[in-house]
Amino acid sequence: MKIFLAQQNYHIGNFESNTQKIICAIEEAKKQGADIIVFSELSVCGYPPRDFLEFDDFISKCTQAIDEIKQHADGIAVIVGGPEKNLVKEGKDLFNAAFFLYNKEIKAVAHKTLLPTYDVFDEYRYFEPAYEWNVIEYKGKRIALTICEDIWNLGDNPLYRICPMDKLMEQQPDLMINISASPFDYTHDEGRKATVKSNVIKYKLPMFYCNGVGSQTEIVFDGASLVFDKHANLCGRLPSFQSSLQGFVLNDDGTIEGPVLQPAAGIADAEVNLAVLDEHMNTQQVYDAIVMGIKDYFNKMGFSKAIIGSSGGIDSAVTIALACEALGAENVRAVLMPSQYSTGHSVSDAEELSKNLGNPYDIIPIKNIYDSFLNELKPIFKDLPFSIAEENIQSRSRGNLLMAIANKFGYILLNTSNKSELATGYGTLYGDMAGGLGVLGDCYKLQVYALANYINREKEIIPSNIISKAPSAELRPGQKDSDSLPDYSILDKILYQYIERRQGPREIKAQGFDAALVDRVLKMVNVNEYKRNQFCPIIRVSPKAFGVGRRVPIVGKYLS
Repeated sequence: MKIFLAQQNYHIGNFESNTQKIICAIEEAKKQGADIIVFSELSVCGYPPRDFLEFDDFISKCTQAIDEIKQHADGIAVIVGGPEKNLVKEGKDLFNAAFFLYNKEIKAVAHKTLLPTYDVFDEYRYFEPAYEWNVIEYKGKRIALTICEDIWNLGDNPLYRICPMDKLMEQQPDLMINISASPFDYTHDEGRKATVKSNVIKYKLPMFYCNGVGSQTEIVFDGASLVFDKHANLCGRLPSFQSSLQGFVLNDDGTIEGPVLQPAAGIADAEVNLAVLDEHMNTQQVYDAIVMGIKDYFNKMGFSKAIIGSSGGIDSAVTIALACEALGAENVRAVLMPSQYSTGHSVSDAEELSKNLGNPYDIIPIKNIYDSFLNELKPIFKDLPFSIAEENIQSRSRGNLLMAIANKFGYILLNTSNKSELATGYGTLYGDMAGGLGVLGDCYKLQVYALANYINREKEIIPSNIISKAPSAELRPGQKDSDSLPDYSILDKILYQYIERRQGPREIKAQGFDAALVDRVLKMVNVNEYKRNQFCPIIRVSPKAFGVGRRVPIVGKYLS
């Protein structure tokens, strides 16, 4: 049996585009003699559709898309994902479903059983879990069809009481097919592979796993779809961060025709669970994920040009380099906005960066703007000493200039704040926190440096002086980040324990960190939730990003 995996990049709610992509892949698979073609979870509408699922018209369009797709299921079986109405009055109105189409008909439908509600997921808000499980018979094979999370419980997950594959095994299937929309994070790749392998080992069946690819605002899907034979050998892996269509021949004995890519013994048995921050972990994947995040955000929103404030610092430099890779250097405009507190090398470093990348840039000094603000505020400020108020005026002046140019020429402002700054509130609302998309907001400062070195892996793109000099916002004479924040080599490790690993103060202190420093850092994180709540969407690359996957009260007292 020849089975094709169609790893595609969908646009949420763009039914015409999604449907045409699916149909084109079906027609190509037909030409190559496919028996089955498999698409990812909720492929007809894109994942995650969130509250679009509450619109009857949206559900009707999903149904119409499936009706159109099934007309092409002639001589080939097609598995697509989409919502299906629940005809039983009790429970939620919809199922998260996988439709098995053949001979221009819906021959079977499988419903998702395990509906995740952790991190970025909120599926039980919309869907009813499956309450019956049936294998699908096709061309002499009995197929166990599951959806994403359904393979993540092998009977030992305390979150769930039901193991869908255990139910399906009662009907003696010959193979497993799973359609997924499994988000990327830099720890997830090997763990996902190990989970698929664990299913194969437990049930002694080959597995075809089709994952979605592409970025949906903040959530990135990396694809990397998998094929395992019944002996748990990895026999197929589609590329990461790319659309792909590949076919595999399943032999009657449960093996896959062709070479083994990775034997079962060479695949890790457990998900990566780092006890400490490793800023160098999977830097290339993080780079590819952010580039895809920028590219898809612009393409799917109908934008083409970005604007970025270029300070001569590491964060703006890495952001500009990533944007140039995603959008083309000609579409990325850098604006240098020195004040009287800016050092000469900041301007020259920023200029050198743009010359290396080939992107256009402008220089707009803000001294006169800043002085005019101070002059107008003098009757109110009187002779009070210089403080954060004057510092923030500089940052907000820059934000106003960037937004003015963005409005005039149709640019999208990319924000350059990193996760360390966002965590501790080291940023100015409506100033350097302005933007339409947070590029580095899920990368700690140490990871930003790792990205810079990766960008420079073949030649110097980011000037070495930008990488080597001490970080500074340059909002007052001689200012350094270290004046307000602990050294990033310590700060990032504490933040990682609190944010990614959800360790409390007692547990973090027990790891040897200074007790007073831990209390100070955790207080900074909690009291600045109001700032993050007003921040733009952040491209998610970690297991726990600020945004939809981390929901804490703004006015909470815990550790504040």
